[in-house]
Amino acid sequence: MSGTHEQPGDAVGIDELLERVRAGYERVDAPDAYQAARAGEALLVDIRYAALRDRDGLVPGALVVERNELEWRLDPRGSHRLPEATGHDLRVVVICNEGYASSLAAESLHRLGLRRATDLVGGFQAWRAAGLPVTRTS
Repeated sequence: MSGTHEQPGDAVGIDELLERVRAGYERVDAPDAYQAARAGEALLVDIRYAALRDRDGLVPGALVVERNELEWRLDPRGSHRLPEATGHDLRVVVICNEGYASSLAAESLHRLGLRRATDLVGGFQAWRAAGLPVTRTS
């Protein structure tokens, strides 16, 4: 066999991939994320899809960015960046539903040079379980 095809021995399962990714940065828990956002020290970014936001509500003050747009919206050099994407030193806390997709998203932001990007342990569900503020969408 030739070419760039991955060999079965090179494959990594999702659990191992998550472990490797998470070893590259310090994750935050819900109370710490809440305090950092309140102090203006972190930008909370909710990547959950609309059905989950509609069902469960929103984290007040969090920037909603669909996962498939995240890199384009937060790349400080990108032509499609949001005004909040002010620089590579921005501390971003990515929030998904349960804290899995957000880990992969944070790693992707690291690849763009957002070295302070992290994610919320347990995601939105942990935020809500901690009794932190939630706003209903309707």
